[in-house]
Amino acid sequence: MIIFELTNSEAHPVYRALEVENGNRQYDFLRSIVAASLEMGRPFLSQHVIKALNFQAITCLHISAGEYRPCDVRVGEHLPPPHYRVSALMDDLVNFINRNWVETDAVVLATYVLWRLNNIHPFINGNGRTARAACYFVLCLKIGGWPNGTVLLPELIRRNREDYCIALQAAHDAFARTGQPDLGHLHAIVTRLLAEQLASAEVPATDP
Repeated sequence: MIIFELTNSEAHPVYRALEVENGNRQYDFLRSIVAASLEMGRPFLSQHVIKALNFQAITCLHISAGEYRPCDVRVGEHLPPPHYRVSALMDDLVNFINRNWVETDAVVLATYVLWRLNNIHPFINGNGRTARAACYFVLCLKIGGWPNGTVLLPELIRRNREDYCIALQAAHDAFARTGQPDLGHLHAIVTRLLAEQLASAEVPATDP
């Protein structure tokens, strides 16, 4: 059963309800795979993890959950690469992150993943949710654990959608002109919202 195929609307109540439930399961999976990666001593990014994060987000909502898109798409002002290039570009993304894993700052790597996944737009649907989850996956592995906070970075990014989309488009435009993304604005957003998450952590009660 694919809900979008039956309703032809992402606003349908059944679609909305399952979207929320899928989002909850995606966070549960994300926490589990972070813990498993750290426990196994395998802190690196893989296409399998990225595909699994997308599957959790859109399964039974859209076709091809966890699979790279079979067609070309346009996202607002951004024209992602043609579908036949997606697999190779995702391979480049994973290799770039893993090659620069040791010497690069956690927020820098996470910001790059957040931008590049949105830039490639590898899936039929759920690319933003997948990019935010993969960004957080990389951040958690780099710092060696799950950061404290009552509201997580991916959710904070979603809540700051307007500023986030402006920063993404600026990076896309710079990349189209020069072959290098301008990630300054996006990095500032991730830094600010991560600080907001950490500040939201509950202060432990102390004995009187």
